[in-house]
Formats: sequence, C-alpha cells, structure tokens
Amino acid sequence: MFERVKKAIALRLGRISTEQLNIEACIRQGMKVGRNCHGLGAATIDYAHCWLIEIGDNVTFAPQVYLLAHDASTKRHLDYTKIAKIVIEDGAFIGARALIMPGVTVGKNAIVAAGSIVTKSVPEGMVVAGNQARVLSTTEAYIQKHQEKMGHSDLYDENWTIGRRISPDMCRQMSDQLINGSVGYVK
Repeated sequence: MFERVKKAIALRLGRISTEQLNIEACIRQGMKVGRNCHGLGAATIDYAHCWLIEIGDNVTFAPQVYLLAHDASTKRHLDYTKIAKIVIEDGAFIGARALIMPGVTVGKNAIVAAGSIVTKSVPEGMVVAGNQARVLSTTEAYIQKHQEKMGHSDLYDENWTIGRRISPDMCRQMSDQLINGSVGYVK
C-alpha cells in the first residue's frame, strides 16, 4: 500500500512516467527485463501475456515497437488463442515500429530494421528487415494445423488469463513450459 502511494506521489511530481509504471506492471506480472535496457517505455507490450516476454541486457528499442505474445486468429474457430514466448537476447536492437510476433527469439547483437514484421527467430549477430506478407495457406488448413498441434501442446483454461487473475506462480509455470519456441493455447 505504501509503495503505491509513493508511486502516485512521484507520478504527480513528474518523477515516474506512465510508461515506467506500465513496464513495472508488466514486470510485476512476470515479464523479465535485463540491465541497461533502453526505449522499452515507448514500446507496446502485450500486457495480457507479458510473462511470456524476456528481454536481455543492453537491448535498445526504438519508438513504437510492438511485442505481441499471443495470436487470437485461432480463438473463433478453436476457442483457444495461440500463445508463445518472445525472447530478445543481449545487445539486440529493435527498430521503430517493428512488430515481434509470438514464438520469436531475436538473437544476441541482432538488429531488426524499422517497420519489420518478425515472424521467425533472428539468429545471433544478424540483421533482418521487411515485411513479406504472402499467401501461406487457406484458413481451413490453418485451423486444421492448429487443431492437430493442440493435441500435443500445452492447453490452458480461462484461469490462466489476466481476466481471471492468473497467479504469479501460474505465470512462471506457463513461461517455463513454453520454451524454445514451443506454442501453447489459452481459452
């Protein structure tokens, strides 16, 4: 209680930005952020799944980066939303308005150019750029693929969501289960 009052006073005095408070809320919810991270306050963080986001040391974010750890394209058809971790390793640079999608790891000292939509992991020390939107499959084939994946993936009911007040232990458990690009599904 005292900490909340102290932060409210500091905010009124202009010592803590609302961006810092948002980052602090994500960290309290389980997001991991290393030392010497720059620009995260100007990023949009997927608060609903922020415990699936891990950011290393000496990472720089340009303005309006979007970190998205969920993909609700499966929700209407399967009643589950696809979720996966985002890992930004030490020394990475993420350019302005880049979108990092679920299941992506940006390797150490990698650079993601401004405006990039990153759907696949970026190897250590590499530079990536662009958006190559192209037809991948039919909606039917996409839903069928995920329905099959659900048979051997971690499934989480509504209790594993912010709306149902997911516990810190559950956040850690989900994060520990969704490693190395593995995908889960949440109601």
